[in-house]
Amino acid sequence: MSALESQQASAPANAVISELIERSHRLGADPRNTNYAGGNTSAKGTATDPVTGSPVELLWVKGSGGDLATLTESGLAVLRVERLRALADTYPGIDREDEMVAAFDYCLHGKGGAAPSIDTAMHALIGARHVDHLHPDSGIALAAAVDGKQLTRECFGGRVAWVPWRRPGFQLGLDIAAIHKSNPELIGVMLGGHGITAWGPTSQACEQRSREIIGTAAQFLVRSGRADPFGPLISDYRPAARAERRRLAAQLAPVIRGLASTDRLQVGHFCDHEIVLDFLSRRKHPQLVALGTSCPDHFLRTKIRPMLLDMPPSASVGAMSGRLSELHAAYRASYQEYYLRHAMPDSPAMRGADPAIVLLPGIGMFSLGPDKQTARVAGEFYLNAINVMRGAESVSSYAPISEAEKFRIEYWELEEAKLLRMPPARPLAARVALVTGAGSGIGRATAKRLAAEGACVVVSDLDSSAAATVTADIGSADHAVSVAADVTSEDSVIAAFQAAALAFGGVDLVVNNAGLSLSRPLLETTARDWDRQHHVMARGSFLVSREAARMMKAQGMAGDIIYICSKNAVFAGPANVAYGAAKADQAHQVRLLAAELGEYGIRVNGINPDAVVRGSGIFASGWGAERGLCTAYRRRSSVPITRAGRCSNARSCPSTLPLPWQRSCLVTSP
Repeated sequence: MSALESQQASAPANAVISELIERSHRLGADPRNTNYAGGNTSAKGTATDPVTGSPVELLWVKGSGGDLATLTESGLAVLRVERLRALADTYPGIDREDEMVAAFDYCLHGKGGAAPSIDTAMHALIGARHVDHLHPDSGIALAAAVDGKQLTRECFGGRVAWVPWRRPGFQLGLDIAAIHKSNPELIGVMLGGHGITAWGPTSQACEQRSREIIGTAAQFLVRSGRADPFGPLISDYRPAARAERRRLAAQLAPVIRGLASTDRLQVGHFCDHEIVLDFLSRRKHPQLVALGTSCPDHFLRTKIRPMLLDMPPSASVGAMSGRLSELHAAYRASYQEYYLRHAMPDSPAMRGADPAIVLLPGIGMFSLGPDKQTARVAGEFYLNAINVMRGAESVSSYAPISEAEKFRIEYWELEEAKLLRMPPARPLAARVALVTGAGSGIGRATAKRLAAEGACVVVSDLDSSAAATVTADIGSADHAVSVAADVTSEDSVIAAFQAAALAFGGVDLVVNNAGLSLSRPLLETTARDWDRQHHVMARGSFLVSREAARMMKAQGMAGDIIYICSKNAVFAGPANVAYGAAKADQAHQVRLLAAELGEYGIRVNGINPDAVVRGSGIFASGWGAERGLCTAYRRRSSVPITRAGRCSNARSCPSTLPLPWQRSCLVTSP
């Protein structure tokens, strides 16, 4: 051990951990270095054994499923180096190497922190104190080239060694450790079909070497690569203008989401990045798409290959929709055949045959997953895959690992165990809800409740700042988006549903909540008062429900439309003719649409809340401002009120309402 390494070994554990987390954040923040939740970093150091009081050498390594950019100390697995390295003496061989992962539990220090990943052995067995394992596009481009070994030699000389493809695990760790021990001049290795691993005596040196490998590979590709690695342009597949491709994407989104949800409900994400559009406009894209992705992290997110539409953007939406249905049927059959070709008696059951990536030349890419974040990240991974293919094709030919090896990764027992560790889905997971009038009152409370139950929510309101505030309260764009919408305008309502389609792939749950109240006696009610309330509530609900039904039919997955009506739709009271009549119109729409849309599995229900005062926009600017809030409402109501409802009184809906609304509707207490 060098003097520098001895100094590092004796550094306080807290300092070692802090350096490791800071290094991880710097590397993970740059997508050129690694992708979301991809790769891992580690550090070795000395701590005091709380039982014996003696020093003990520990390994801190990013745990399974963590992300480098957001890594915290709780995301580190903590293990004893001596015990980990002793596993080499009991290693039963490559045919049983998966058993070694269970053995990691006997090497933990204390509670051990996060669950150790499959790469833990590599970090432990390599003699260096600091190790980075990353999946940079430039590195994988060389790793996935048909002559990657020769290209690695040309690019790095003798500073980086080539390691042929081997599935991550204990044997790969032994192989790399042996190379490191025998070649002290190396700064790292190129892992065929996978990524890179770098090491160093200090955290700073390790990070510098990782960046050197990534940067040198990128410069090599630029210096040595061809200008048009994907071939010449296909004129018919040129990207449509931005507004046009987003219009087409919004119309195709519910079709794609419905198809991709054949096995289980999915959320969609749309991307029309220039990298995607250029790739799909080039002659070689069909053969490259068919090869699938290479890096294990890539195809675990994107599946073995995408589904590719073989039509130009100038085709009609109807023609594209029909072709997508045909391609989807063929994709499912092909995936089932792939599973049957490689499945062993002890393989996990097939998880689903639908695509995770759908490519539309001239339009863009849809990625899909059980939640928005997973869908978005799948799209990001395919962007990485395109960059990898571009790099490999520029200097050689793209040659991903074999289909059989991909299956061994996708249906690996250890990957299955990782999936089983995931928390159970919330009741409305993968559902997409659109709530009108969601900037305040009942709408705001409903939007927040739906999000809390796991739904992706489109927060729609005439007041864009109010909608944005509610959206920010809910969380990131993976959970909610805001839309400024005037429900009395056809164009505005259509635009709101297009925004929902582009953000999440479609809509499953719609809450007609937008409303207002101008309380006037009959003789003081103007035609303008009457028209305004009927335009917002009667006309607005009609326009919103029409677009909802159109999108739900295109998805073919049923759906729910809920009207927030009012007690005033049923019970009469003074000074309320315009509002009461508009609410009665809404209540009858519920009955009419329930009868009409039932054949498509679209359920239409109404809720008639009574006095909802606290937090209500209506009471703040309408009746409340004019009538003294709750006291006046009690006096004029023909129905006894013991207390006013709060907008936060979100409870389970009556059992007469269909799921999921039994668990997600907002009702108020009398």
